[in-house]
Amino acid sequence: MEKLSNPQKTIEIIKKYEFAFQKKFGQNFLIDSHVLDKIIAAAGITQEDCVVEIGPGIGTLTQYLAESAREVIAVEIDRMLIPILEETLADYPNVTVINQDILKVNMGKLVQEHNGGRPVKVVANLPYYITTPIIMNLFEQHVPVSSITVMVQKEVAERMQAGPGTKDYGALSLAVQYFSEPYLAANVPPNCFMPRPKIGSAVIRLTLHQKPPVEVAQEQMMFRIIRASFNQRRKTMVNGLNNSQEIPFTKNEIQSALRQMGLSESIRGEALTLQQFAELTNRLCAGGA
Repeated sequence: MEKLSNPQKTIEIIKKYEFAFQKKFGQNFLIDSHVLDKIIAAAGITQEDCVVEIGPGIGTLTQYLAESAREVIAVEIDRMLIPILEETLADYPNVTVINQDILKVNMGKLVQEHNGGRPVKVVANLPYYITTPIIMNLFEQHVPVSSITVMVQKEVAERMQAGPGTKDYGALSLAVQYFSEPYLAANVPPNCFMPRPKIGSAVIRLTLHQKPPVEVAQEQMMFRIIRASFNQRRKTMVNGLNNSQEIPFTKNEIQSALRQMGLSESIRGEALTLQQFAELTNRLCAGGA
């Protein structure tokens, strides 16, 4: 069938199935072949690859993935889209559609069944409200994934690659950079989607590290410390950590650890590098040693 990257074909399918866009699922369908080509190139999809696509929508990007990859597993939460996908992907026998919430899918089992446990590539056009939970879920479960190439809001992509001392730097920046190497592949204007979102988007590729760039004794504790440091950005780090119920250390222990690192007690979380967060965590967990 004709590709869905042709806007007329997308309109035809939407009308045929009387499909109503669901705001709760953040549905914006891509209608630009150049952008679709850029996503495939950024993800580095080859005939060797097994790809997990999150949120295929009506199958626009899925068609391109299916032509480039060995196998595509498309996970779609909206059951109203399943009959549409059955039609739009009928010519692609290497695609499996799963009607489920990606946050409830056993990704480890999926990767084992479809790729023998070898790393898959994840590709997605993600709605803003679910971007961080999905990416963090993939990271924290340590699912065998070699890269995650996602379309996200432009400001989210900027936050993912932000460095210390900038307004965009925060818990998301640190998490993404601990688990992966972010690369901004393309900026995508609103007119590339149907319906048009109000703001610009970007394609970002996260290439997962073989091992994290810093050594930390307790990974989960480091992320608790990071979150607490940014929950109240205007407060000093000492007060932010001391106010958090997730942090089991006393104010004195926190002050002492910062002093030993040569840092001011009035420092804010946004000034610390990933390396410094790891060192602070290690010192606190070792009793300030």
